[in-house]
Amino acid sequence: MNNEKLKQFLTPIAIAAGAILLSVWLGMQLATNIEQIMQYKNTIATKEQELKELNAKLKKFQEEEKQEARKMAESAAKSKPFHKPAATGMNTEAVIAGEFTEILELIRANQIKVRTIKYEYDPQDDAFVKGAGGKYKAARLNMEMIANYTNYNNFLKELYKHEHFLDIQSVEIVPYKKNKQILLINFKLKLYSQMQ
Repeated sequence: MNNEKLKQFLTPIAIAAGAILLSVWLGMQLATNIEQIMQYKNTIATKEQELKELNAKLKKFQEEEKQEARKMAESAAKSKPFHKPAATGMNTEAVIAGEFTEILELIRANQIKVRTIKYEYDPQDDAFVKGAGGKYKAARLNMEMIANYTNYNNFLKELYKHEHFLDIQSVEIVPYKKNKQILLINFKLKLYSQMQ
């Protein structure tokens, strides 16, 4: 009879044990899932923070790019045209002569004395001559000049206002030892002309 009474309780005990085991297993699964969800939540928060930082960097780069484009547009608007000779088929010396004459007139108008001028036509290290030698002509002028501060200052201002593109490569100024108000100037300048 004890066996029969036990058989009655065996099914509910098995069901209870199964329910306990199932609850433990489900609890472990739930804990694992909660842990994974927390990890995903932390990962998402980290990624969202990284996204915010990257968006801020992108916005900064876009703003810098807009400013650079604005500067380039302003520079293009301010850029000077190349000198274009009236006649075609001339050599470099003849093409540059018009530009050189204008520079000499600026020098004379500002009472600057020129001791020496050395010429180099179409210098091979020039970017325009290298890249498009048939389209552009260039002359590098290396001048030794004597002037006072005021005259040289006026010359530079007028040279800056010159209507055509030119490149001031270097300027070396040394005061004259006997009279500090007089300047000895080594002035390197490139003149350009665009062929038609």
